[in-house]
Amino acid sequence: MFEAAELGRSLSKADFKDAEPSLRLQLLDAQRRARAANLPVLLLINGVAGAGKGELINHLLEWLDSRGVQTHVFWDETDEEKQRPRWWRYWRVMPAGGEIGVLFGGWYQHLIEDAQHGRLEEDGVSGELERIRETEHMLINGGVLLVKFWFHLPAREQARRVKERRKDPASHWHMAPETAKEANHYDQFIDIAARVVRETDTGEAPWFLIEATDPHFRDLTAGKTLLRAIDTRLANGAGENPIKVSHSPALPEADSARRTIVDHVPDDLALDKADYKQRKESLDAQLNRLGWQGFEARRPVVALFEGWDAAGKGGAIRRLTEALDARLYRVIPIAAPTDEEDGHHYLWRFWRHVPRDGYWSIFDRSWYGRVLVERVEGLAPQPDWARAYHEINTFEEQLADHGVILLKFWLNITPEEQLKRFEARQQTPYKQHKITADDWRNREKWDDYKAAINEMVIRTSTEYAPWHIIPANDKRYARIEVMRIAAQAVENSLHGAKDKK
Repeated sequence: MFEAAELGRSLSKADFKDAEPSLRLQLLDAQRRARAANLPVLLLINGVAGAGKGELINHLLEWLDSRGVQTHVFWDETDEEKQRPRWWRYWRVMPAGGEIGVLFGGWYQHLIEDAQHGRLEEDGVSGELERIRETEHMLINGGVLLVKFWFHLPAREQARRVKERRKDPASHWHMAPETAKEANHYDQFIDIAARVVRETDTGEAPWFLIEATDPHFRDLTAGKTLLRAIDTRLANGAGENPIKVSHSPALPEADSARRTIVDHVPDDLALDKADYKQRKESLDAQLNRLGWQGFEARRPVVALFEGWDAAGKGGAIRRLTEALDARLYRVIPIAAPTDEEDGHHYLWRFWRHVPRDGYWSIFDRSWYGRVLVERVEGLAPQPDWARAYHEINTFEEQLADHGVILLKFWLNITPEEQLKRFEARQQTPYKQHKITADDWRNREKWDDYKAAINEMVIRTSTEYAPWHIIPANDKRYARIEVMRIAAQAVENSLHGAKDKK
């Protein structure tokens, strides 16, 4: 989930200084309009220790009229708080109409800490997550504009910052108490945080995941995102319950600040024919063996393929199925829904094809169409695709809980490679049916699709169903990589099942 916030997004000091005066004026105006509309704004500030959350809020307080902003931290409970229900400490500081309330950690901080240190059992964590969703739904229905920020740092960057601050006593004034205490438990923290963020990322209360390695990018992105949230809410009516909120941060204009996860996929990985043939023969035998072992162990597999037009999904599927016994799998091509399918919830048609234990279902495109083509092409209303991330995670979690091995592949090619393949299809009679006017038109929305892909990975790459981003400029390399990952996943699952016995 958090790998999409390790892209090296940045903003130069000059670009930051150029953008800051305008943003400051716009935020002040938005704050004034929110006050006039009696709109309460609640900011939840969360993220990795050392990400500069305090520095960010200091910047926001410089840009806003600080008289209308109240900040609150929740460290050790006071005696007064201990003698009341836990949520009292949060309800008592909720912003009034026209005010902005900033909660450091809020109701997420102690949940993550308690889960991390074993103070909450699984039932307690699940119950608290449900309580959070209910409370946030209640606040939004009550007219609050809720903006949830998660600021992320890679482990190496966090360790570097903590080390520097510990070496320089003069810098300790801006190291929050939890920073040094939690910095030594990064991996454990991230595992728990990923679950908490995923299960509370809803259509009406999305998380804005912001890369915090570069402070200029961090602060300007947070400011622009807050501005857009207020503007959108006021445009929809402050007294209403508008679901029409963006789910991505409002990025600065600089190219260095707009990198996506697909921009980091290498485009020069390739295999020669001899190496490809050798590896494929080995993987064919391995996958065939694993297919039957999975059948005997009753381990179902769901593999889905998404990717750019002409990325080679069909070819990768064919090479995968060539290794499997035809009696063990089904390939399900996904096109526009039929009238019958359109009359049901969009996940209904995918539930129908969930495999029996021991079998494979291979989807050529999938339920992710809701947050890709349907989103970008305007085929699904914004509230529908916005809540789909949470619905998809819930769907996939149910599959994983049953023991389904989930394989999610995104086949990535460059625009230049796609153009070459389009032109080749036009010139090859038996491939001309593969190219349509929509394929050409979709190229014009390449950047929109990149943003949608990036958000899809952020919100749906989970520990039980991670995304595998496959460099696919070279078809041979992509096909072998798909087969390798599939074989490894099944092998790991079968060995894990044996170990548990």
